[in-house]
Amino acid sequence: MILPGALIMAQQEISTGENVAITNTESGKVRGYIHDGIFTYKGIPYAQAERFMAPSKPASWEGIRSSTTYGPVAPLLTPTTSVQDEPEFVFDHDWGYTNEDCLRINIWTPGIDDGKKRPVLFWIHGGGFTAGSSQELPSYDGENLSKKGDVVVVSINHRLNILGFLDLSAYGEKYKHSANTSILDMVAALEWVKSNISNFGGDPDNVTIFGQSGGGAKVNTLMAMPKAKGLFHKAVNESGSFRTAMLEKSETQDIGAEVMVNLGLNASQVDSIQKIPFEKLSAAGGKALQTIAEKMKAAGKPVIGFGLSWGPSRDGDDLPYQLFAPEAFALSKDIPLLIGTTKNEFTPFANGRFFKASETEILAHIKETYQEKADAYVAAVKKAYPTDTKPSDLLDIDTMFRPGAVDQANEKSKLPGSAAVYMYLFTWQSPVFDGKYKSLHCMELPFVFDNIERAQNMTGGGKEAQELANKVSQAWINFAKTGNPNHNELPDWPTYSAKNTATMHFDTRCEVKPQMDKELFDLVKNQ
Repeated sequence: MILPGALIMAQQEISTGENVAITNTESGKVRGYIHDGIFTYKGIPYAQAERFMAPSKPASWEGIRSSTTYGPVAPLLTPTTSVQDEPEFVFDHDWGYTNEDCLRINIWTPGIDDGKKRPVLFWIHGGGFTAGSSQELPSYDGENLSKKGDVVVVSINHRLNILGFLDLSAYGEKYKHSANTSILDMVAALEWVKSNISNFGGDPDNVTIFGQSGGGAKVNTLMAMPKAKGLFHKAVNESGSFRTAMLEKSETQDIGAEVMVNLGLNASQVDSIQKIPFEKLSAAGGKALQTIAEKMKAAGKPVIGFGLSWGPSRDGDDLPYQLFAPEAFALSKDIPLLIGTTKNEFTPFANGRFFKASETEILAHIKETYQEKADAYVAAVKKAYPTDTKPSDLLDIDTMFRPGAVDQANEKSKLPGSAAVYMYLFTWQSPVFDGKYKSLHCMELPFVFDNIERAQNMTGGGKEAQELANKVSQAWINFAKTGNPNHNELPDWPTYSAKNTATMHFDTRCEVKPQMDKELFDLVKNQ
């Protein structure tokens, strides 16, 4: 029996074609596709840029631009040629294809050209400031979140590593912005959203930036950036407060000068750096970072982060303040903030050899590490997590990411008249590989995006995980809509203050607790 055409279309999960999902941008028309009722567009140019130059509006095009697959991702310092089998199963990366012309935006929306003003969730990927992309993890797919919340989800690719942060400002006005072009790409993408997102059913006056790990650090950077003010209205920082300071201009100019030396270029030859193959440029940059790091250590200067690497810097123009400076907090005073981390972050990797160790073996390791403070360490861990039962739980507690998040929440919430701050701690433990990976770095992402099944290699899939995803994703949706993540499936979630330290613990049973790990952080900090 042949079904009528309309009924056939109704039964199709995906709709594609010459006249499907067409809408306008300032640069020309784009065509996407419709999957499960969500209009999807991928790889739309939001800007264009020459190497080490600030971005500008994208070139216009004639006709209708097909926008159904992800665009190129930023080149990596070290191309992926091999992976570790088991962790790769868990993360399930999509590495994409690289090209320096990578300024692309992806959009998921329930409707186009329909006059609706839906909240916009603007996702910024992780990977520090050197790696990653908008398609890297299956969690990042915006379809389910868009459909569940009747919201527009956006994600971007932007310049990374040496291409996004090489400071050549000492070599003339032409390179004035070179130290922070990666962050300027994000501003350009937000400007694109402001000008175009209404065609995709979104509200340019209700934009939430959210990011995890390096993406959370990028959120913090945008919050400290005058050029970004007014382009977003709420912020979510997931595991991104590990980097609380930036290099100064004198230091980044030293790195730029060392790169020039490594390439055998003098000041009059600076423009030739735009044509040097990326692999050669990257090698020169890596060598320069190592040299400058050694000089900084010899001079008694702190090396920021996990070691000197590419990232934003206080250039005095695009980024005039340090990230946690009073001026930076004042700049984002009116931005509601949702901030938190996962319980374990990278500790399951760092302590992997202890996963099946006995309590005796683990206590011996703690004694060797903390010496006379060993008993105090164990007591502090048990105070923070009194229901833990596995011996390895004594070791697998993050003390790298959460302290910065607490500091940031304390500082922001202290500002008179500051917008609301909400703190969370994601403690749910994944069952994959016998529970080995616990609440790993990135573990909350499938729950935020409501992508439990897409990311089942990480979550294990199943009813329990999906029930928590329903709660977490709705909290993010509500925060994007109103600046308040509360909803009926969660216990009351108070705004955070340094006095109440109210923190939502996301687990099979969600509950709000005060800060329970202060003694642990104090002990580890002074270790």
